[in-house]
Amino acid sequence: MLLRNLFVGETNNWLIQLFRYCFVGGFAFIVDYGLLYILTEYAGFHYLISATISFIAGLIVNYLLSTWWIFRNSKLKNKAAEFTVFALIGVIGLLLNNLLLYVFTDLLHVHYMISKLIVAALVMIWNFFGRKLILFKN
Repeated sequence: MLLRNLFVGETNNWLIQLFRYCFVGGFAFIVDYGLLYILTEYAGFHYLISATISFIAGLIVNYLLSTWWIFRNSKLKNKAAEFTVFALIGVIGLLLNNLLLYVFTDLLHVHYMISKLIVAALVMIWNFFGRKLILFKN
């Protein structure tokens, strides 16, 4: 029964929500990471421009899946307002993303794709708890 609860039905249990968020975040990360690589390596964009575009694509995927599967009980009834707050939390995540990417890549000379792996884990923590505590009911 516990295994079923991890994947099915509504829950207010933050550990189950975090478990689900790892799946959703993982899928959004694949979109983000893949697009970062494609835009940088094949479209020739600077990695920070690519990171911004790919992060926004991942944000949209994350919002759609999060509100469908993880956080069904928003503190806001208006979906436009809900997405706006979700996106604002994401913008803070984007600022963290780009700042940390710059630090790891340009200052510490880590390859941008490796930097993204490190940064994504840190930003995921902010995004989960920011959204859980600010936007969605406990």
